[in-house]
Amino acid sequence: MKKNKNNYVVIMAGGIGSRFWPLSKKSYPKQFHDILGVGKSLLRLTYDRFTQFIEPENIYIITNASYTLLVQDQLPELPHANIIDEPASMNTAPCVAYSSFKIYVKNPLANIIFAPSDHLITDEKAFENSLMRALKYTAGNKMLLTLGIKPNRPDTGYGYIQHHEKEEKEGVYKVKTFTEKPSLELALTFLESGDFSWNSGIFIWKAEDILEEFATHQPDMYALFKKGMKKFNTNEEQAFINKQYPLCKNISIDYAIMEKTKIAGIVPVDFGWSDLGTWKSLYMLRKKDKNHNLLHGKNIEMYNSTNCLVIEEADPNKLVVIEGFDDAIIVDTNDILFISHLSKEQEVKNITADIKEKYKGKFS
Repeated sequence: MKKNKNNYVVIMAGGIGSRFWPLSKKSYPKQFHDILGVGKSLLRLTYDRFTQFIEPENIYIITNASYTLLVQDQLPELPHANIIDEPASMNTAPCVAYSSFKIYVKNPLANIIFAPSDHLITDEKAFENSLMRALKYTAGNKMLLTLGIKPNRPDTGYGYIQHHEKEEKEGVYKVKTFTEKPSLELALTFLESGDFSWNSGIFIWKAEDILEEFATHQPDMYALFKKGMKKFNTNEEQAFINKQYPLCKNISIDYAIMEKTKIAGIVPVDFGWSDLGTWKSLYMLRKKDKNHNLLHGKNIEMYNSTNCLVIEEADPNKLVVIEGFDDAIIVDTNDILFISHLSKEQEVKNITADIKEKYKGKFS
């Protein structure tokens, strides 16, 4: 299949993945781990997925500057120029604005996919087909699209998007409402209605269209980057970004643009998606033994234990023996042993924040 030279993808790989602590830490976040046990990191899986329908030279990774060497190590074929360094840990709106300006300067006709680096996709062909339809639509229409995942449970950890009943074309619908992390009662209502989708965090738009929306809804951020138009894709770019990037508002693209724009659209999809946001999501997806235990390690022995997630990362030769546990997360790394109830996995983020404060960042 001939690939469209105007199609680009920016893989966002700068997050810390704090809900996967202690495996995912600031020094080595989850996107660089083989968390699925398939021999490839999440970042590698994401990159390989996009090379099927996007020219490799049009694939960019945007990440914190401290992870550049990790990206180079895991994707040695990626040109260094295609790694976009963030000098500060911000949110997704600055990441999108910077990348969009950079690519627009290179190609004003650019049609860009923005995608997280740490999602699981089980039906990759359906994923490709959905994105190709979306790219075809945005190439000919002024619309900011997101892929909406068909919900299969009333999950309160996701954002929900309601779409209008009338289809535009190419499976695209205009967005009616956004609701971030609703109550269980509201999530049940959304599930029953049939016109709500989970927000996947995967976006598609032309570079010129997203930049126009930044100019309208985030004029200060737009102005910060616009000053560097002549510096992008030159040896002056990084010095400019190092100075300007930390001045941006720390805000997500959802709040900054998608909830404000009048040209938001959604493509409802179903291709076996998970954002792998929590230990429970990993437990639900990976193969388990006859006692419903997920075991990741060489020498793990379970006695009278059920419904547990056990990860041994500290020493492949260590023998781990567990007796009498149910509904447990047990993660052993080089410097941390973490034990918790699997049903309390949403508390991990609060625990990591507390540990970070108590130990001055030593174990985070």
